[in-house]
Amino acid sequence: MINRKQFYDKLKETKVLTKLKTLNQSQVNGIEAVFNEWDNSGYTDLRWLAYMLATAYHEVDGKMTPIEEYGKGKGRPYGSKIKMSRAKYDKPDKLYYGRGLVQLTWYENYESMGKLLGIDLLNKPELALDPRESVRIMFEGMTRGKSKRGDFTGKALEDYFGPGKLDDPTNARRIINGTDKAVLIATYHKDFLRCLTI
Repeated sequence: MINRKQFYDKLKETKVLTKLKTLNQSQVNGIEAVFNEWDNSGYTDLRWLAYMLATAYHEVDGKMTPIEEYGKGKGRPYGSKIKMSRAKYDKPDKLYYGRGLVQLTWYENYESMGKLLGIDLLNKPELALDPRESVRIMFEGMTRGKSKRGDFTGKALEDYFGPGKLDDPTNARRIINGTDKAVLIATYHKDFLRCLTI
Protein backbone atom coordinates (compact mmCIF):
# COMPACT_ATOMS: atom_id res chain seq x y z
CA MET A 1 0.00 0.00 0.00
CA ILE A 2 1.22 3.48 -0.86
CA ASN A 3 1.89 5.93 1.96
CA ARG A 4 -0.23 8.60 0.34
CA LYS A 5 0.24 11.30 2.97
CA GLN A 6 4.00 11.00 2.65
CA PHE A 7 3.74 11.09 -1.13
CA TYR A 8 1.75 14.32 -1.20
CA ASP A 9 3.91 15.92 1.50
CA LYS A 10 7.08 15.20 -0.49
CA LEU A 11 5.44 16.33 -3.72
CA LYS A 12 5.09 19.83 -2.24
CA GLU A 13 8.90 19.98 -1.97
CA THR A 14 9.62 18.87 -5.54
CA LYS A 15 11.92 20.94 -7.72
CA VAL A 16 11.36 18.87 -10.87
CA LEU A 17 7.62 18.13 -10.97
CA THR A 18 6.71 21.81 -10.96
CA LYS A 19 3.18 21.27 -12.33
CA LEU A 20 2.34 19.26 -9.20
CA LYS A 21 3.61 21.63 -6.51
CA THR A 22 0.12 23.05 -6.07
CA LEU A 23 -2.32 20.26 -6.85
CA ASN A 24 -5.85 20.78 -8.10
CA GLN A 25 -8.60 18.23 -7.47
CA SER A 26 -8.38 16.83 -11.00
CA GLN A 27 -4.67 16.06 -10.54
CA VAL A 28 -5.32 14.43 -7.17
CA ASN A 29 -8.13 12.32 -8.67
CA GLY A 30 -5.82 11.16 -11.47
CA ILE A 31 -3.00 10.22 -9.10
CA GLU A 32 -5.45 8.46 -6.79
CA ALA A 33 -6.80 6.40 -9.71
CA VAL A 34 -3.25 5.21 -10.44
CA PHE A 35 -2.63 4.44 -6.75
CA ASN A 36 -5.90 2.49 -6.47
CA GLU A 37 -5.00 0.34 -9.46
CA TRP A 38 -1.48 -0.17 -8.06
CA ASP A 39 -2.78 -1.27 -4.67
CA ASN A 40 -5.00 -3.87 -6.38
CA SER A 41 -2.39 -5.02 -8.91
CA GLY A 42 -0.10 -7.10 -6.72
CA TYR A 43 2.93 -5.25 -8.07
CA THR A 44 5.49 -4.18 -5.46
CA ASP A 45 8.44 -2.53 -7.24
CA LEU A 46 7.94 1.18 -6.61
CA ARG A 47 10.27 1.96 -9.51
CA TRP A 48 7.48 0.68 -11.79
CA LEU A 49 4.90 2.94 -10.18
CA ALA A 50 7.28 5.91 -10.32
CA TYR A 51 7.86 5.29 -14.03
CA MET A 52 4.12 5.03 -14.72
CA LEU A 53 3.55 8.33 -12.93
CA ALA A 54 6.49 9.91 -14.78
CA THR A 55 5.11 8.71 -18.09
CA ALA A 56 1.64 10.03 -17.34
CA TYR A 57 3.08 13.35 -16.15
CA HIS A 58 4.86 13.76 -19.48
CA GLU A 59 2.11 12.41 -21.74
CA VAL A 60 -0.67 14.60 -20.30
CA ASP A 61 1.43 17.70 -19.66
CA GLY A 62 1.26 17.45 -15.87
CA LYS A 63 -2.54 17.27 -15.75
CA MET A 64 -2.46 13.68 -14.35
CA THR A 65 -5.85 12.99 -15.91
CA PRO A 66 -6.67 11.46 -19.31
CA ILE A 67 -6.66 13.94 -22.19
CA GLU A 68 -7.04 14.00 -25.95
CA GLU A 69 -3.84 14.55 -27.90
CA TYR A 70 -3.25 18.20 -28.66
CA GLY A 71 -4.19 18.68 -32.32
CA LYS A 72 -6.02 15.32 -32.37
CA GLY A 73 -3.43 13.70 -34.62
CA LYS A 74 -3.33 16.51 -37.17
CA GLY A 75 -0.40 15.97 -39.54
CA ARG A 76 0.17 12.41 -38.32
CA PRO A 77 -0.89 9.26 -40.18
CA TYR A 78 -3.12 8.05 -37.34
CA GLY A 79 -4.92 11.41 -37.48
CA SER A 80 -6.66 10.17 -40.63
CA LYS A 81 -8.41 6.92 -41.47
CA ILE A 82 -5.23 4.93 -42.00
CA LYS A 83 -4.02 1.83 -40.18
CA MET A 84 -0.40 1.09 -39.26
CA SER A 85 -0.18 -0.99 -42.43
CA ARG A 86 -1.23 2.18 -44.30
CA ALA A 87 -4.41 0.44 -45.41
CA LYS A 88 -7.42 2.77 -45.35
CA TYR A 89 -10.55 2.02 -43.35
CA ASP A 90 -14.11 3.38 -43.47
CA LYS A 91 -15.63 1.71 -40.41
CA PRO A 92 -15.81 2.53 -37.64
CA ASP A 93 -16.14 6.19 -38.55
CA LYS A 94 -13.57 7.16 -35.90
CA LEU A 95 -10.05 8.57 -35.67
CA TYR A 96 -7.52 6.89 -33.41
CA TYR A 97 -5.36 9.79 -32.28
CA GLY A 98 -3.86 9.87 -28.79
CA ARG A 99 -6.20 9.58 -25.83
CA GLY A 100 -5.68 8.75 -22.19
CA LEU A 101 -2.85 8.94 -19.67
CA VAL A 102 -0.43 7.33 -22.14
CA GLN A 103 -1.92 8.63 -25.40
CA LEU A 104 -3.05 5.41 -27.06
CA THR A 105 -2.81 5.80 -30.86
CA TRP A 106 -3.56 3.83 -34.06
CA TYR A 107 -6.54 1.69 -35.06
CA GLU A 108 -4.75 -1.59 -34.28
CA ASN A 109 -3.76 -0.50 -30.77
CA TYR A 110 -7.30 0.54 -29.89
CA GLU A 111 -8.57 -2.78 -31.26
CA SER A 112 -6.07 -5.01 -29.45
CA MET A 113 -6.19 -3.12 -26.15
CA GLY A 114 -9.98 -3.19 -26.22
CA LYS A 115 -9.96 -6.97 -26.66
CA LEU A 116 -7.45 -7.43 -23.82
CA LEU A 117 -9.47 -5.33 -21.40
CA GLY A 118 -12.94 -6.35 -22.58
CA ILE A 119 -14.02 -2.87 -23.66
CA ASP A 120 -15.08 -1.68 -27.12
CA LEU A 121 -12.32 0.87 -27.75
CA LEU A 122 -12.59 0.46 -31.50
CA ASN A 123 -16.19 1.69 -31.67
CA LYS A 124 -15.90 3.93 -28.61
CA PRO A 125 -12.35 5.31 -28.54
CA GLU A 126 -13.51 7.97 -26.08
CA LEU A 127 -13.53 5.22 -23.41
CA ALA A 128 -9.75 5.72 -23.28
CA LEU A 129 -10.56 9.07 -21.63
CA ASP A 130 -12.44 7.44 -18.76
CA PRO A 131 -10.10 7.73 -15.74
CA ARG A 132 -10.43 4.09 -14.66
CA GLU A 133 -10.13 2.67 -18.18
CA SER A 134 -7.21 4.96 -18.95
CA VAL A 135 -5.33 3.63 -15.91
CA ARG A 136 -6.14 0.04 -16.90
CA ILE A 137 -4.78 0.75 -20.40
CA MET A 138 -1.58 2.18 -18.91
CA PHE A 139 -1.03 -0.80 -16.59
CA GLU A 140 -1.70 -3.36 -19.31
CA GLY A 141 0.38 -1.56 -21.91
CA MET A 142 3.39 -0.92 -19.70
CA THR A 143 3.66 -4.38 -18.09
CA ARG A 144 3.58 -7.99 -19.18
CA GLY A 145 -0.06 -8.15 -18.21
CA LYS A 146 -2.73 -10.31 -19.81
CA SER A 147 -0.87 -10.46 -23.11
CA LYS A 148 2.45 -11.37 -21.41
CA ARG A 149 4.17 -8.55 -23.34
CA GLY A 150 4.33 -4.77 -23.30
CA ASP A 151 1.37 -3.94 -25.52
CA PHE A 152 2.47 -0.50 -26.68
CA THR A 153 5.85 -1.38 -28.22
CA GLY A 154 6.65 -4.94 -27.11
CA LYS A 155 8.73 -3.58 -24.21
CA ALA A 156 7.59 -3.61 -20.58
CA LEU A 157 8.63 -2.36 -17.15
CA GLU A 158 10.00 -5.85 -16.44
CA ASP A 159 12.63 -5.22 -19.14
CA TYR A 160 14.07 -2.17 -17.37
CA PHE A 161 13.48 -2.60 -13.64
CA GLY A 162 14.15 -5.90 -11.93
CA PRO A 163 16.41 -7.93 -9.68
CA GLY A 164 20.11 -7.25 -9.34
CA LYS A 165 21.39 -4.22 -11.23
CA LEU A 166 18.47 -3.97 -13.65
CA ASP A 167 17.51 -0.31 -13.20
CA ASP A 168 17.27 1.70 -16.41
CA PRO A 169 14.75 4.56 -16.27
CA THR A 170 16.24 6.21 -19.36
CA ASN A 171 15.75 3.29 -21.75
CA ALA A 172 12.40 2.49 -20.14
CA ARG A 173 10.99 5.17 -22.45
CA ARG A 174 11.11 2.45 -25.14
CA ILE A 175 7.97 1.04 -23.50
CA ILE A 176 6.07 4.00 -24.94
CA ASN A 177 7.92 5.90 -27.64
CA GLY A 178 11.51 4.98 -28.53
CA THR A 179 13.89 7.38 -26.83
CA ASP A 180 11.79 10.53 -27.25
CA LYS A 181 12.37 12.73 -24.14
CA ALA A 182 13.89 9.69 -22.39
CA VAL A 183 16.33 11.64 -20.22
CA LEU A 184 13.70 14.17 -19.17
CA ILE A 185 11.21 11.46 -18.19
CA ALA A 186 13.95 9.67 -16.24
CA THR A 187 14.32 12.84 -14.13
CA TYR A 188 10.57 12.77 -13.46
CA HIS A 189 10.90 9.11 -12.49
CA LYS A 190 13.63 9.91 -9.99
CA ASP A 191 11.50 12.58 -8.32
CA PHE A 192 8.37 10.43 -8.20
CA LEU A 193 10.41 7.59 -6.70
CA ARG A 194 11.73 9.95 -4.03
CA CYS A 195 8.14 10.87 -3.16
CA LEU A 196 7.09 7.21 -2.99
CA THR A 197 10.03 5.93 -0.95
CA ILE A 198 10.10 6.08 2.84
